[in-house]
Amino acid sequence: MEEALNPTELRELAAEILSENDREGRYTIPTKGLYPFQWNWDSCLTALGWTYLDEDRAWREIETLFEHQWSDGMVPHIVFHEPDDGYFPGPEVWSTGRSVPTSGITQPPVAGFVLRRLYQRCADPEEIEERIEDLVDAVDRWHAWFFENRDPQREGLVSIIHPWEAGRDNSIDWDEAFERVPTEGITDYVRRDTEHANPAHRPTKAQYDRYLWLVEHFCSFGWDNSKLHDASPFRVVDPGFNAILIRSCFDLAALAEELEMDDVAQRNYAWARRGLEALENLWSDPHRQYLCQDRTTGQLIESTSIGGLLAVFAPIRLTRAQAIAHRIEQISEECRFSIPSHDPADSRFDAKRYWRGPVWLIINYMINDGLEAADLEESSTKIVDDSLELISSSGFAEYYDPKTGEACGGGRFTWTAAMVLEFLQDQ
Repeated sequence: MEEALNPTELRELAAEILSENDREGRYTIPTKGLYPFQWNWDSCLTALGWTYLDEDRAWREIETLFEHQWSDGMVPHIVFHEPDDGYFPGPEVWSTGRSVPTSGITQPPVAGFVLRRLYQRCADPEEIEERIEDLVDAVDRWHAWFFENRDPQREGLVSIIHPWEAGRDNSIDWDEAFERVPTEGITDYVRRDTEHANPAHRPTKAQYDRYLWLVEHFCSFGWDNSKLHDASPFRVVDPGFNAILIRSCFDLAALAEELEMDDVAQRNYAWARRGLEALENLWSDPHRQYLCQDRTTGQLIESTSIGGLLAVFAPIRLTRAQAIAHRIEQISEECRFSIPSHDPADSRFDAKRYWRGPVWLIINYMINDGLEAADLEESSTKIVDDSLELISSSGFAEYYDPKTGEACGGGRFTWTAAMVLEFLQDQ
């Protein structure tokens, strides 16, 4: 193992990676080869890193993403700015009919949280007032889209209708519900991800077949979001996804209040409070964490993943946050580095395969933020220390084996670099 890097060296490398993956000063790709386009929550979290290098560039990252918001309010998970046949499925598969091609599904709505944090760091808030107000309106429309299209019974929580929407593509959480998705009749395809990363670190072919079936199924509905929730055989209420939405609603409301955008503030406070109350329906006393719910059956899913721990990103009650902190300590006892994306005690745990076990710095960052807000400093400190040790010893990878620290997936990864800059802000 190479000698650990000091904070100054880490900052310099992180800045180098952001600049390397910058495209035209408008958006940042996650990494060369594997992900050559603009991804939704990647961009939002990457904007946090840009604030340490170029404040205007940070705002531009978010603005570029929202330039491609759909008329119904949805913000797609991929914007295909430039042709690149190194990624599959590309725009010809999605066929969403946009002038600048996009995918037809969304991703975790972290933008409200990011907007408020960017505004809090702004050197001259008055100078960017018009820009921020436009973005607040756009994020408000996205939040409204979620509750209109993904919460049809007005329960306070939203469903994902494709695993890619959660950002945790092949999580063990989805296995049972995903079995309902057929694989027959899909168009022949050639994967590109396994050309850029070790196939043992990526989702399986069986999972990819189902991913593609859903895409083709939604395409047959003309990407009409008013129909897709009920048309999907995969509908899961993810506590982590909903915690991000709840937190973003709270943060957008607080920001709108400061900007005297009272209607936006009231709507988002209402959504956030209702969601926070509904989130309690996903709490499992036996597991001491939140669980996903299969909306088709109404049952909680017996899968103790990072999604249920990520709920601490929302302002949940202190006793819940304390239980999650203890749960993180428990599952991290089996690992050298925290936080594994699944409980190592589960026989389905896989230390190197994408979201079935590895450590992701973006998740560490959001959980750390929630633990800090709950004044659980001891748990928070270990997460930051482990994250920086992973980087200094194994580089800026997409994700890491929690047992060995081995770098997995893509290399020189943008949002990993951005999270390092965030972790180093007080060091």
